[in-house]
Amino acid sequence: MTQNSNVLNQLYSVIQNRKGDNPETSYTAELLSQGMPKIAQKVGEEAVEVITAALVENENKVIKESADLLYHLLVLWAQKGVTPENVWNELRCREGTSGVLEKTSRQKD
Repeated sequence: MTQNSNVLNQLYSVIQNRKGDNPETSYTAELLSQGMPKIAQKVGEEAVEVITAALVENENKVIKESADLLYHLLVLWAQKGVTPENVWNELRCREGTSGVLEKTSRQKD
């Protein structure tokens, strides 16, 4: 695994370590202390910002907004007890599967 591909795992570890930290000195601790409704709201806001950037901004803005989205998604995972490895395993299970078939199979879950 390259250094670049490991960055999400490293960020997840930092987020986990911020649980219980002082919300006045850590944005991550503040977000975690506000609970899932606030975290989910932030993920939604960041997703909209990525979409907006993709439609009307330059590549650099898309990169920055994507980084924000990934950070907030990792916070959501940490709050729900989902690990990056859980998600990577799900992606591995889908490898080689038709996107149409995979989407159809999700309707049964």
